[in-house]
Amino acid sequence: MRSHERPLISWTVLFILFIAPVPASAGLELPAFEEGDRIVRHTAYALKYCEEFEQARWVAYVLRPCMISGAVSRTNDFRPDPLVKTGSASPEDYRGSGFDRGHLVPAADMKSSRKCMSETFYMSNMSPQRPAFNRGIWKELENLVRRWVRRDGELLIVTGPVLSSGGLSVIGQSRVAVPDLFYKVVLDYREPEIKAIAFVLPNEKSREALSAFAVCVDRVEELTGIDFYAGLPDDVEERLESSLELDRWSFPGEQARHRLR
Repeated sequence: MRSHERPLISWTVLFILFIAPVPASAGLELPAFEEGDRIVRHTAYALKYCEEFEQARWVAYVLRPCMISGAVSRTNDFRPDPLVKTGSASPEDYRGSGFDRGHLVPAADMKSSRKCMSETFYMSNMSPQRPAFNRGIWKELENLVRRWVRRDGELLIVTGPVLSSGGLSVIGQSRVAVPDLFYKVVLDYREPEIKAIAFVLPNEKSREALSAFAVCVDRVEELTGIDFYAGLPDDVEERLESSLELDRWSFPGEQARHRLR
C-alpha cells in the first residue's frame, strides 16, 4: 500500500504500549503468552523462559537512541538469573562446549545504564551460538538494528532461538538446547512509516547478505508458534505480519534481495 493508504494504529494504543515513558515491566507490549508461562521482567527487557530448553523462547524490548549512545562498558558478569524461579542455566553449562554465550538482548543495546547493561549478562538472556555466527552475521544484524534505531528513533524488538522438541543437541549439566536457527523481529510503530521486518538465520558462519535472511513476520510465527503483535488491531497486525517490503528499510553496502521466503 501507499503511505496514505496504510491503516493507522490508534494514538491510544500507541501511548499505552510504547510512547509513555515507563519501564519494560509496566508498559512493554509482549508477544502473546498463556497463564502459567514463565514471564521474567527486567528493567529494560522482558522474556519468556522455557525450562525444557533452559533458555528464553523470546526476549522483547523497546530500543531507543539514548540506550545505545551511552558510555557504559561491558560488565561481563555472566550469572544465573535470580528471577527464574526454577533456576536458569549457568556459565558452567557453556564451559568447554565450543559454543559462545550468545546474547539475545545485546549488551551494546544497554550502554546508557550500568544496571541494564549488567542485566543483559543473566544466563536467561543467553543461547548457545557458534562463535563464527555470534561474532559474525549475528553481530552484523545487531549493528544494523542499532543503525535503524538512530534513523527511526525507536523500535520494538523481539528475538530468540527457534526451539522444537526433539532433535536438538544439548550442552552442560543443565542440558541447554543448541538451536539450529535464530530469529529477530523488528517493528517500527511510529508514524509516518509503520513497518515490520523479520530475520531467520542459521546458527552457523555465513557470508550472505543480511537481506537474504529477511522474511515476513508471519514466517517467524509459523516457525516458532509465537504471536508477536497480539496487542495490535487485527487489520494492522495482518498487514504488518504478512508483507515484506525491503525498500522501506536500509541495508548499507548491499543490494537488497526482494523476495519472500
